[in-house]
Order: sequence, then structure tokens, then C-alpha cells
Amino acid sequence: MEILKLLEDMTQIYAPSGEETEIREYIEKYAKDCCDEVYTDNMGNLIAHKKGNGKKIMFAAHMDEIGVIVTDIDEKGLIHFDRIGGLNLRNLVNLRVRFKNGTEGVIGSKEEAFRDKPSYDKLYIDIGANAADNVSVGDTAVFVGGFTVQQGTVISKTLDNRAGCALLMYAMAEIEEAENDLYFVFTTQEEVGLRGAKTAAFSIEPDIAIAVDVTDTGDLPDVPKMAVTMGKGTAIKVMDHSIICDADVRAKLTETAKAHNIPYQLEIMTDGGTDAGAIHLTRAGVKTGGISIPTRYIHSISEMASVSDIENSAKLLTEAAKINW
Repeated sequence: MEILKLLEDMTQIYAPSGEETEIREYIEKYAKDCCDEVYTDNMGNLIAHKKGNGKKIMFAAHMDEIGVIVTDIDEKGLIHFDRIGGLNLRNLVNLRVRFKNGTEGVIGSKEEAFRDKPSYDKLYIDIGANAADNVSVGDTAVFVGGFTVQQGTVISKTLDNRAGCALLMYAMAEIEEAENDLYFVFTTQEEVGLRGAKTAAFSIEPDIAIAVDVTDTGDLPDVPKMAVTMGKGTAIKVMDHSIICDADVRAKLTETAKAHNIPYQLEIMTDGGTDAGAIHLTRAGVKTGGISIPTRYIHSISEMASVSDIENSAKLLTEAAKINW
């Protein structure tokens, strides 16, 4: 399976939090060819089950992306909005957005007032026409951005977390026969509170869970110090803002990486979290860890990751599914 081709396709599919239908349908076509059971739960999570007699292992990667939601359309035909997920307010001006029906617009600002005190009520979306004829209150939009591969690096919108989804798809296609009982879960509404992962884990009741997502790096000027560098290997999560990972799971992932000569780094991300945060608190608790792809400029239209890090993360995930937990 060609991971980069999957990524190029998936990064361009419209799927803000709560509207993951299109990306779920895309993934489902692949899952049906390589899993024993594929179904969608009430939260919209796609669950692909590869049956085995060993431990019940849940791998989770979220399908949703950040975006905006229409809160009002004024008398001038300009669209006022609020955020879906974590956005950098100061970086929104002049970005393009696309609504589900294909309508595109540009984010403008009340410039002087926005510079003095940035806030969402000083921003608007301009579609160059009367917005009321094209969109309605409650409609959502995602950011517009291309997909580029150059010199071993991927630059694209929505690597968070279509890259994680691609890793799960790669692993479930590579594993022909599993000893463990494997659940590949493509979750919803992670960007607004880890919601899909919580209900999926409650239903599946896994013995072990591994969340697959992107992580920040510490290899740029003026960013918080962090021992993760793009291009130096997959990242095995130790801790983020939502979880301190299970020590046994972390050790197993580290041992597996060493045994298969997979370059790895240890990740401590002090700001932000992943589906792991919700999963490990489900029912009586779940032994949970994380595999992360080092990524620069997260939550922008120009997220950047190393092709080798993506590939090594895919290898570790695949081997982790096979080990005796």
C-alpha cells in the first residue's frame, strides 16, 4: 500500500469534526478488503476488526480536522464564524476556506481592531457574493491547502491526523493473519474533545490501546524545547497534556522498535493531547500508549513531516500489532 498516495487523497477530503462521513466512506472501502468485520458506531467511528485469539488491541486514529462554523450572516453578506478545534487566531487572516457544497471564501478582518485585540468577532468570511444565497448558519468549512512532497518531506493541510489514519490502513493491509484480536478504530470529534475515542473504547473494552497521531517537534527556533526532531524517527509517547502513558506499553513499543531496527524518539508533549487521553480513562482504565509522527506547524495549512518518519511509524505500528502483549 502506498502511504503517500493515501495521504494525498485523504488530506483533501472534507471532514471537520462532526462531519466525518466522506473520509469514513473512503477508509471503509480499504478496510472491507482486509478485515473480518467493519462497522460504524453511533458516534460515527469506523471500526475495522481483524479477529484473533490473543489480547484485544485497539489502535485509534482520528479522522476529523479543524475548521470553522457559521454563527451569523450580516446585512452585507459577510459570514461570521467560530472555531472547530484549536486554531491560531492570528494566523487566520487571508486564509481560504471551503464549505461542504464547494463554496470557497477568504477570511478577512477589521484590520486595526483585530491588530489591537484579536478576536473572532473581528473576523469574517467573504465569498465575493451574498453569503445567504450559498451558506446557512450552522454550516461548516475547512481550510484550503495543497499537498507537496519534496526532498523526503511532505507539506500539506490535515496531516493531523490523516497521516495517522494512513498508518492504520497500512498496518491492517500488511497483517495477513493476526494472533492478537485487533481493532483499528478511526475516531470522530477528536479535535473538539476526544469524543469518538471515548465511546469506542467503552464499547470495545480493549486490553491494550495505542493512539496514533502527530506530535510537535522541538527543532525550530523559538519553539518550546522538546526532544523530538523531524526526520529522526517515529515518536513513542511518554506523556502529553492528556495522559501519562502506561510504562509497560511504552517499554514494549521501545523494545519492538529496537528489535526491528526502527529509528525512534521518546515524546513528551506538554501542550495538547490525543485520543489516548480519553481511552485510558474508559471503564476501569485501559493500558494505553501512543505512536506519533513528528510534525511541524500543526493546525495550519502547511503541516510538515518527514516521509521516513511516516514510514517508520507505519513499521512500528505493524510490528506492535503482532507482538505478544
